[in-house]
Amino acid sequence: MIFVIVRFCYFILILFFSHLLFGQHSQKVNERENGLKAGISGIITDESKNTIPFANVSVYSVHDSALVKGVATDINGNFAITTRPGKYYLKISFLSYQETTLDDIIVKPKQITKVNKITLLEKTTTLNEYEVVAEKSSMELKLDKRVFNVEKDLANTGGSASEVLDNVPSVAVDVEGNVSLRGSEGVRILIDGKPSGMLGSSPADALKLIPANMIDRIELITNPSARYDAEGEVGIINIVLKKQEKNGLNGVFDITAGYPSNYGASYSINYRKKWINLFSSYGINYRKNPGYGYSYQKFNVGDTTYAYERLREHARGGLSNNFKLGSDFYFNDKNTITISGLYNYSHNINEANIVYNDYDGNNLIFLSTERDEDETEIRQNLEGGIEYKKLFKKKEQTWVTNWKYVQSDDGEEADLIQTLSSDASSRLNQRSTNREDQVNMLFQSDYIHPFKEKGKFEIGAKSTWRTIDNFFTVELQDGQGEWNVLKAFDNEMKYTENIYAGYIMLANELNKFSYQLGTRAEYSDIKTELKKTNEVNPRQYLNFFPSTHFSYKLDSTNTMQLSYSRRLTRPRFRHLLPFFGYTDNRNFYSGNPNLNPEYTNSFELSHLKYFEKGSIMSSIYYRYRTGVIQRITLMDTSGYIRTFPINLNDEHAYGLETNIAYQFSKKFRINGSANFYRAINQGSYEGLDYGSDTYAWTGKLTSRLKIFWDIDWQLSFDYRSPMNYIQGRRLAMYSLNTGLSKDVLNKKGTITFSGKDLFNTRKRRTETYGNTFYNESEFQWRTRQFIISFSYRLNQKKQRGSRGDYNGTGNLSD
Repeated sequence: MIFVIVRFCYFILILFFSHLLFGQHSQKVNERENGLKAGISGIITDESKNTIPFANVSVYSVHDSALVKGVATDINGNFAITTRPGKYYLKISFLSYQETTLDDIIVKPKQITKVNKITLLEKTTTLNEYEVVAEKSSMELKLDKRVFNVEKDLANTGGSASEVLDNVPSVAVDVEGNVSLRGSEGVRILIDGKPSGMLGSSPADALKLIPANMIDRIELITNPSARYDAEGEVGIINIVLKKQEKNGLNGVFDITAGYPSNYGASYSINYRKKWINLFSSYGINYRKNPGYGYSYQKFNVGDTTYAYERLREHARGGLSNNFKLGSDFYFNDKNTITISGLYNYSHNINEANIVYNDYDGNNLIFLSTERDEDETEIRQNLEGGIEYKKLFKKKEQTWVTNWKYVQSDDGEEADLIQTLSSDASSRLNQRSTNREDQVNMLFQSDYIHPFKEKGKFEIGAKSTWRTIDNFFTVELQDGQGEWNVLKAFDNEMKYTENIYAGYIMLANELNKFSYQLGTRAEYSDIKTELKKTNEVNPRQYLNFFPSTHFSYKLDSTNTMQLSYSRRLTRPRFRHLLPFFGYTDNRNFYSGNPNLNPEYTNSFELSHLKYFEKGSIMSSIYYRYRTGVIQRITLMDTSGYIRTFPINLNDEHAYGLETNIAYQFSKKFRINGSANFYRAINQGSYEGLDYGSDTYAWTGKLTSRLKIFWDIDWQLSFDYRSPMNYIQGRRLAMYSLNTGLSKDVLNKKGTITFSGKDLFNTRKRRTETYGNTFYNESEFQWRTRQFIISFSYRLNQKKQRGSRGDYNGTGNLSD
C-alpha cells in the first residue's frame, strides 16, 4: 500500500511540473499578444548585494524636473511605477545610505523599462576622527522566519552551539542542554536546513560539542511554511554553519582558552577562482565541565514516613573534533553542483559521585551510601551530500535537488561502584553499556516558478529513511567475579522511520499586501522493535499540513504579519527507549515505546515597527495541541522514582512576545526580548489527573557600549520566571554574562574576553510532588566560566552589513 501512495504522490508532482512548464509558455504568448503597461521597475540593493526594503524611489520628468510619482520598495527591495511614455530620471534614498540619481530613463508605449540593480552606498561620516560605518545586522525578519547573525554576540566566544542558542531571543536552554522555544521543548533542530546525524538521539548532548565559532547564523521559524518538514510543535531552529564564496583565498582562524578547562582552535577558509569554490572548516575543543546537584525526597508509604537526600558532584567532557569540507562547481552561470562532507568525533570521560543519606521517621540519618561512576563516551558522525542547483533565464526560477547520507554511532560504557559508609566490605560492582548505531538517507527536490511580476509557485518532494539500533545492558558482578546481566535493564531496540512528503505553495505580492499559501502531505511509516521481549509496534499514518502567511505594509515603517500552520511532533527516539541510563539507581529516566505523535495548530499575529534609531517587533500567538507528550514521575513501593513520558489529552497555549532594539548613540545600543505565555494542560493517567495551568515569562537584555581605546563592552542578563508543571513547579533562574573585545593588527584580528554566569546562579531548582512523595532539587550542569580568545581574518574585513545596527533588525524580506 505504501508504494502505491508514494508513486501516486510523485505522479502528482510530475503533473504539476509539466503544468508549470506549459503555463510558462502560455504566459509568454499572452505577454506578446496583449502587451504591458508603460512604466519603470527595478531592484535596490546595497554593496553586499542585500536587498533594501522601504527605500524611497522618486520619478522626475526630464522636461521640467517635476515630481511625477514616488513609491517605496517592497520587502524584497523591488519597485514598479506606472507612467506615461517619456524621459525620466530617478532619485533613490534610504536612511543611512547615500542618495543615488539615475538619469536618462526612456519609457516607451506599452513597455516596462527595467533598470539594472541599483546599488546604494552606505554613508561614511567622519566626526572628530571617528568613523561611523554600519555593521552587520543582528536580526533579519523574513516572511516565515527570523535570522540571527550570532557572530556579534560576545557571549558566544569560545562557547558551543548550546550556548549560542541560549543567547537567541525566544530560545531557552536548560542546565542539562534541553532546548525550548517559547517555553516548549517541541522544537525541530536542523543543521544547514537538514536533519543531521551530529544531533543523534540526544540533541542536548550533541549541541555541546559543536563549537560556536563554526556557526554563521541561527534561523528561527516559529510558524513554518509548507516547504519545511511538519515536525516540531513550536517550529524549527536551523543552525547554519559557516561557508563563504568570496573570490581568492580568505578565512577566519580562532584560538580559545578558558577556565574551567576550555581550550579550542578552529578555522573557516575558502578559495574561489572562476568555476570552482573550495571551502573547509575545522574545530577542535577540549572541555571539562564541573557541576553539582542536590535533592531531598520524602515518602509516605502506608503509616511509614521516611526520606533521603542526594548529593551529586560531576565532571563531564573531553575532546571533540568537527571537520567540514566541500566544493562548489560552477559549470556556467545557470548550473552549480555542491559536494560536501562533515565528520565529527568526540571522546568524553564523564565522572560522577553520588552520596545518599537515608533518614528515618525521626529525621535522623540511619544509612549513608556512596555511588561512583566512571563513563567513557565515544561519538562518531560521518555525513556526505550532493546538491544540484539549476537557474533559468527567468529571475528566481530555480530547481534544487539534494541527496544526503549520514552514518553515526554513539557508545557509552560505564563502571559503577557502590559502597555503604558503615561497611567497607559492602562494595557493589556494576557496569552499563549503551550503544546506538544510526543510518540516515535523504532525497529532496524543489522547484520554484515565478509568474507575473512578484508571484511565485513552489512544488517539491522529500523522502527520508532512518534506522537506529540501540543496545542497553546493566551487569552485576557476583562474589566469584562473574558478571551477570540484570534482566530488568537489558534490551535491544530497533527503530525504523521512513517519511515521504510532497508540498505545493503559492505566493504573491499585490501592492502593500503579500501572501503565501501552501499545503504539505507527509506519509509516516514507523516501527519500534524490542527484540529481547519480542514487542513490535508499527505505526503508519498520512497527514496534511496547511500553512498560510499574510503580510500587510501599513506604511514604509510598519508591517503586519498573520500566519497559521499545522504541525506534528513525533516521539523522540529517547522517548521510546525502555532505559538509557543507570548512573542514579534510585531515579530512573526511561521512555515509553507506546507513545503516539502529538499535533499542533499554531496561529501568530506580528507587528514590526522601524523608527530612526531602532525597531520593535511584537507577536501574539496561540497553539492548540492534542496528544501532548509530557513526562510524569511515579514512585514504587521501595521509594525509587521513575520518570517517563505519556500522551495527555490537549493543551491551550497563549503568548505575547516582543523584541526591541534601540541605538542611543554611535557608541551605545541595547537589544531586549520578552516572552509571556500561559499553558493549560488537560489529561489523566491510570485514573490520576495531570492537568495544569501555567503562567510564566522569560526575558533577555543585552547592551553594547564602546568604551576607551575602542573596546566593545557587552553585558547581557537572562531571566526565567517560576512556572508550574503537571506535578510541581520550577523556581526562577537568572544569569549575567559579560564580554570585552578589541580589534588589533589593523582590524585583521580581534581579542575577546568573556565571563559567563558571573554570579554562578544558572541552576535548575524544582519541586515535584505526588500522592505519596515530595521532592525538591537543585542542579547545576556547569559552573561559571571565563574565556579569552583571539580571532584572525585572512584577506577579510570585519563583516559590514546591509542595514546596520541602528535598528537591530536588518532586512524585512521573504
